[in-house]
Amino acid sequence: MPSHLPLSHEVLDKRIQKWINQQGWPELREIQQRALSPVIAKDTDVLISAATASGKTEAFFLPALSEVADQHEGVSILYISPLKALINDQYRRLQGLGDLLKMRITSWHGDSSPGQKAQLRKNPSGVLLITPESLEALLMTKSGWLKKAFSALQYVVIDEFHAFIGQERGQHLLSLLNRLEHTTGRLKKPIPRVALSATLGELETIPQSLRPNQSLPCAIITSEQNHTQLKIQLKGYLNPIDVTASEYVDARYAIARDLFRFCRGGSHLIFANSRARTETIAAQLTQFCLDEQLPNEFFPHHGSLSKELREALEKRLLRGRYPTSAVCTMTLELGLDVGQVDSVVQVTTPSSLSSLRQRMGRSGRRDAPAVLRVLIAENEVAHDAPLSDLLRLELIQALAMLRLLLTSKWFEPADISQYHFSTLIHQVLSVVAQWGGIRAEQLFSLLCQEGPFQNVTPAHFITLLRQLGKAQLLTQLGSGELTLGLVGEKITNHYSFYAAFKTPEEYRVIAGAKTLGTLPVDTLLLQGQHILFGGKGWVVMEVNVDKKVILVKRSSRGTVPHFEGGAFTIHGRIRQEMYDMLVAGEYRIPVGDRHVDFIDDMARILFHESLLYFNQHGLKDNAIISHAGIVCILPWQGDKVVATLTALLLRLNFETSAYGGIIEVHNSHLSSVQEAIIALANAPLPAVEVLATLAEEKVVEKFDEYLPEELLDLGYGERTFDLPNTQRWLVRARAQLLGILGD
Repeated sequence: MPSHLPLSHEVLDKRIQKWINQQGWPELREIQQRALSPVIAKDTDVLISAATASGKTEAFFLPALSEVADQHEGVSILYISPLKALINDQYRRLQGLGDLLKMRITSWHGDSSPGQKAQLRKNPSGVLLITPESLEALLMTKSGWLKKAFSALQYVVIDEFHAFIGQERGQHLLSLLNRLEHTTGRLKKPIPRVALSATLGELETIPQSLRPNQSLPCAIITSEQNHTQLKIQLKGYLNPIDVTASEYVDARYAIARDLFRFCRGGSHLIFANSRARTETIAAQLTQFCLDEQLPNEFFPHHGSLSKELREALEKRLLRGRYPTSAVCTMTLELGLDVGQVDSVVQVTTPSSLSSLRQRMGRSGRRDAPAVLRVLIAENEVAHDAPLSDLLRLELIQALAMLRLLLTSKWFEPADISQYHFSTLIHQVLSVVAQWGGIRAEQLFSLLCQEGPFQNVTPAHFITLLRQLGKAQLLTQLGSGELTLGLVGEKITNHYSFYAAFKTPEEYRVIAGAKTLGTLPVDTLLLQGQHILFGGKGWVVMEVNVDKKVILVKRSSRGTVPHFEGGAFTIHGRIRQEMYDMLVAGEYRIPVGDRHVDFIDDMARILFHESLLYFNQHGLKDNAIISHAGIVCILPWQGDKVVATLTALLLRLNFETSAYGGIIEVHNSHLSSVQEAIIALANAPLPAVEVLATLAEEKVVEKFDEYLPEELLDLGYGERTFDLPNTQRWLVRARAQLLGILGD
């Protein structure tokens, strides 16, 4: 690792020093000061990890722009973002510095100005802001221009890096960066990569995710300063069983009333996790405004809404002229500047701890305290209630995540063990299309040995190429070079190819001359049906299947249509915290010699109901119980371990299902399940690809359908199952069971 001496901001270009003074900054922040030396040195990759609004963007751009200030030919900095909206935001933020340095800043994505792109093509220079998909298009269709335009590239910076790593899109990006270095002849002299993120778990593993071939070392810079004050509250709600009772109040309605009370008159982000819940809440809050004859200040924001509707809300938030609350999915989770936000509200349990941390960081800027409210609804318990209701697992999970958030620096680490065979197919086709023809050994070297697909062996690769040949995606010339087959040409010539992830077919939802957004083609809508979309009611006037268009007009009512959405994977650390919290009988946060309470009376009642059931059934020392005629296994492990145990029991012909971290075994006896767990602990576990053969649907990612069965099973198995942690749990469970049965 190169040694970097601390530097003063006085080493920066005079014009940038002037810009710093214009901002009224007495000095650089800690993270910005520490980043100066490694960024200027350009002899390492750099990871900058610090809280939202800590100045990470400036920590990179101030020294980087200073270094390239006098470079007038060729793109000098390549900025890559997961979101077009974030590119637009950074483009606006960098304009002042660009003008000061007389440097071109270019935004390049599907919605960018054609004039901007034409100027860059004619005279490449300055900073280019781009998405991975647009970079893919340049590599495939303008490889010669790219080689010249990026010949003097000095930095690659990746914003919101946590949104990429461990995902198919992240694997795609890493492959693109490796191909970029190959195309520009920089494999032996790599272009420094800088990653920016607020929420990265297990930082010591991130350099491998940033540059898998480790051809450059990586400097990790984190901020030790955290002056943000936090105000936090968790509120509980109860869904009554008797919906006919005169005092009945649905929990969803009670939550909406509280949201109206909390947020009216201010600027807030309300995270609702799903698009359907986002629409329902936004419509209810809008109705409250109408009922009280107030201007509406609540608006939905999610990926199915049109760009125009989303951008209008983003601008309204940023300007801050009117009270505005966005009811949103993860679309407003990343670092998009929406101005001063008074509070963040999380409705239902968040998808991950890193997601919760990212969301919390959206409030509390400009020296104001961060305000976070978490609203959790549980069902009133009936005599045949499922175990998850009796244990109040949604509430317990939310409490565990808040405790981890406030008492540890842990976040979910990226899963870098996956094979990503679908993305490998995508990259094989892309490289062959870029070069016209290439030998198999060259492909393997570029994508696997030097690239990010390091888990793929030569045997895997040969099997994959043979299958692509059978499917006519590739064909081999007499010279030995691989070229595109008939099917491969058709796939790569379609505009949707540039994305490594699925882009499902969708209907456009149109009202008059205005496009409101899109809905998946599997959404069943009929003429005359009333729907909620964009926080408003609409009636469907026509469904044109050929043109993929749904025509609507305003209505006073509607129900939420079906949206695409996937399940979240809960990490084992969170479930372990849930267990530890119930064992200790304590949810409060330890601060010094006291414990801080942060939940309301209803949440406190729900917690003690969970604790009572946990203790009555001896769940501290007993992971397998019988409940309502069903054998329940509570491993208190992550979803991958739960999936592995479920698959193992299925192989033994048990009728199993899993929900919320609990495995249910139907039509069996407690003793039979206990004996099965002991037997599993005593024998070697089958490989993940063997367990994968039990799955009915394994085609998950974009090109999975082209995989040979053995690689499909291997990829699915590695993505879904966790053998080492399952084996450790089985050993502990065996000891526990032998102790119980021995008594």
